[in-house]
Amino acid sequence: MKYAIVVSGGKQYKAVPGEIIQVDKLPQEVNDKVVLDEVLFIADGKKKVAIGTPTIKGAKVETIVTGQIKGPKIRVFKYKPRVRYRRRQGHRQQYTLLEVKKIVRKSGEKDGS
Repeated sequence: MKYAIVVSGGKQYKAVPGEIIQVDKLPQEVNDKVVLDEVLFIADGKKKVAIGTPTIKGAKVETIVTGQIKGPKIRVFKYKPRVRYRRRQGHRQQYTLLEVKKIVRKSGEKDGS
């Protein structure tokens, strides 16, 4: 299985060609192309791997935005006993769905579909 480990928004994601990854919200619209160029690791499915120090120069992952969604609602509740202090707050994180099109090692080499 070919895959790459990429960084988006300070978090690391496993990108497999043809699959969808859920990253923190990006300012792009649906069907826009997004290139993730902070690639930390690439495996080609055989015994060949490339490990960056800290990133692989010239490597990138090409994706397309497939949607913008909201995550599940999280309740934040603060409480202090004996002083009648109670605060309830909700939060829904926004995410961008990216479909991984291909993994490019250097200028000419391509992995994926």
